[in-house]
Amino acid sequence: MPPVTKNLIIINLIVWLAMFVLPRHLGADLETYAGLHYFKASDFNPAQLLTYMFMHSTGSLAHIFFNMFSLFMFGMTLERTLGSARFLFYYISCGVGAALIQELTWALTWEDTFVRLIAKTSDVDFAEAREFVTNSEFTAEGRAWLARNLNMFVTIGASGAIYGILLAFGMLFPNAPLYLFFIPVPIKAKWMVIGMGVIEILIGLSEAAGRSDGVAHFAHLGGMIFGFFIILYWKKKGTFHGGF
Repeated sequence: MPPVTKNLIIINLIVWLAMFVLPRHLGADLETYAGLHYFKASDFNPAQLLTYMFMHSTGSLAHIFFNMFSLFMFGMTLERTLGSARFLFYYISCGVGAALIQELTWALTWEDTFVRLIAKTSDVDFAEAREFVTNSEFTAEGRAWLARNLNMFVTIGASGAIYGILLAFGMLFPNAPLYLFFIPVPIKAKWMVIGMGVIEILIGLSEAAGRSDGVAHFAHLGGMIFGFFIILYWKKKGTFHGGF
C-alpha cells in the first residue's frame, strides 16, 4: 500500500478509537473541539476545516468502514498515478473544499432549520419562532444564546475527501469497470461518479427543504466540485506525476 493512503487510514482509525477512549477517561469530547461547526457557533475554530475529516461516528461502524474501504480501493491507484505529494494535496484540498461548501450550505439554510426546531420544542408557530430568533440577534445576550445553540450544526467524516477521490478516479479512469455491492453487473467509473453526484444533489435539495437525514450531502458535492477543478487544472497543465 502506498505510504499516504496507508497513513491516512491509520490516522483515521487512531482518531476513531480515541473518540471512544477520551470521553470515558479524560472527559474530553473530541467532536466538540475538532468536529466542523458552523462558523457563527461558539465552538467553531478554523482548524476544524481540517480536523473534522479525520473523525467518524462512534455510533456506527459503517461510517468509518465504507470511507476507509473506499480510500483503500481507490486511493492506492490514485496515489500511484498522481504521486504521494500530489495525492495528499488533493485529498486535503477536497476535504477542506467540502467543509467550505458545508459552511455555505449552513449559512443559507440554518435559520429555517433552527426556527423549525425552536417552534417544535417551544410549541409555538413558525412565524413566532422566527421573530424570536431574529430579535435575538439585536442584543449581546441574544447573540451569545444563538451562538451556543448553533453548536447543534456539526459534521464529521472523510466523506468529502472520499467523494473527491471517487471523482478523480472517474475522470482519470472513466471506462474502468466498477461493481456495486450485491449487483454483479459492471458499471463504468464515469457513469458511477455521475450517478453518485446526481443522487447527492437530489438528496441535498430534499435536505434543504427540511427533510434531513443527518448526512452532509452538499459537503460530498463540495469534495467532488473541488476535485473536479483540481484534476481539470492538472490535465490542462499536462502532468499528473511527482511534485508540483
